[in-house]
Amino acid sequence: MRIDICSVKIDSYSFDEVVEIILGHIRIGGKPKYVVTPNAHHVFLLKQHPYFRQIYENAFLVVPDGVSLLWAANILGVPLKGRVNGTDLFEALCATAACEGLKIFLLGGRPGAAQKAKEVLLKKHPNLEISGLMSPSYGFEKDKKELKLINDTIRAAKPHIVFVSLGAPKQEKWMYENYTELQVPISIGIGISFELVSGIIQRAPRWAQRCGLEWFFRVIQEPKRLLPRYLVIIPYFLWVLLGNILFKNHFTYKKIR
Repeated sequence: MRIDICSVKIDSYSFDEVVEIILGHIRIGGKPKYVVTPNAHHVFLLKQHPYFRQIYENAFLVVPDGVSLLWAANILGVPLKGRVNGTDLFEALCATAACEGLKIFLLGGRPGAAQKAKEVLLKKHPNLEISGLMSPSYGFEKDKKELKLINDTIRAAKPHIVFVSLGAPKQEKWMYENYTELQVPISIGIGISFELVSGIIQRAPRWAQRCGLEWFFRVIQEPKRLLPRYLVIIPYFLWVLLGNILFKNHFTYKKIR
């Protein structure tokens, strides 16, 4: 079932269930699919861009990355099974991939982030097979030659999972427009996870993550880039939540894979 929380239809699975669903799809050689990991920023984008909503409607899994969505679900009386953080999902799937001989591909991140993430992952999981990585140039999505090179490189690498670290909405648009052509079982949008795993950006302490203050920790580190965004996103999210509370417009949907 999918539950509508602040206009985002979210799959109500636990973290472990999401990992198993993704791995199960890979093990049976399933057709290409993609996974999105919404937070409050995505709520804003979904309201503003019909195309982004179309991308979400066709996703294999929509899992709650943002703590704000869990809080909203509890307030609305339709609690979710827990947070499925994109960075945690990235690390968990890499750990299992190393054990099961699955190949992964790293796409995105700021210059050097994918390479540093690769080094950190291989120290933790020496058997992990990272079949390739690429950090596209700024504006690559408008360059047909670079888009073709990315797709050709991924197809040649034949990974089981492509981790896409381009930020929203760019990573979701890229996955939606290319996932069938890649012929990769699973593509997952994971935001700035390469930077977090590599240590380029310090991740918030666990207590801050549990309290829903991870966004604040990031703003402290990158105030010029993130403060203007959150000054818009937070009031907007609260306004949408208030509308859900007043009009009780949260629903459940049957999930069809």
